[in-house]
Amino acid sequence: MDKALTEESDPRTGFARMLHEAATAYTDPGHPAGCLVITAATNYSTLTADIEQDLRERRRANVRSFETRLEDARSRGSLGKDTDTRALAVYFAAVVQGMSQQARDGATTEELRRVAEFAMTVWPPSSAS
Repeated sequence: MDKALTEESDPRTGFARMLHEAATAYTDPGHPAGCLVITAATNYSTLTADIEQDLRERRRANVRSFETRLEDARSRGSLGKDTDTRALAVYFAAVVQGMSQQARDGATTEELRRVAEFAMTVWPPSSAS
C-alpha cells in the first residue's frame, strides 16, 4: 500500500492505485487470498493476545498513514478544506479490509477492481474545484 501512495504525486491517483494493486495482490493465485494482517484478525485466543495487539496496531498504523497523506493532500489543495481526513482514512482502511475478506470468500480480481473504482467515487472535490 505504501508504495502506491508514495510513488504517485497526485494523492487521488495514489489511493486509486493502492486499491487496484490490493485487488490484484489479494487474488493472486500464488499466495493465500486476502491479507495476513487482516485475515489473522479473526484467529485469536487468550494465548495470542500479544499477536492480536500487534496486528491491531498495524491496522491502526495504516489508518494513521492514510490520514497523514490525506491531511497533506488537503493542505496542498487536493482535497476540500472541510474534508474530514480521519473519516476518509478510516473509510479507505475499511475498503481495503473488506476487499481482503471478499478475496478470501472467492471474489475475482475484476470484481475487486470494480470495488476499487466505486470506492474512489467518494473522493471529495479539491479546494480548487
